[in-house]
Amino acid sequence: MHQTQQDQLTKYIRITGDRHAKFVEFDFAIHDPTLFVELVLPQDAFQHFCEINQVVEMTEEQQAWNDAQEDKWRYGVEPTVLNPAQPHVDQDDHA
Repeated sequence: MHQTQQDQLTKYIRITGDRHAKFVEFDFAIHDPTLFVELVLPQDAFQHFCEINQVVEMTEEQQAWNDAQEDKWRYGVEPTVLNPAQPHVDQDDHA
């Protein structure tokens, strides 16, 4: 069986909802953990999805980077009442 380049790329997940709920909410990325989609699947389908895609869970550093970028997008770069000054996260820190 011939593997395509996509089959060889690392596939990442990050569970964002209750791991034991009826439906699993998660982020899914291929090759670049900073570029992901949000998905929801029933437990059995999620398990099958993980198996066929041979996923790995995002590291804490990757998750922190994604959270920081989401906060920047949501609240802006400058500190505000809703987003007090937060420690700066460099992209190089997540590599």
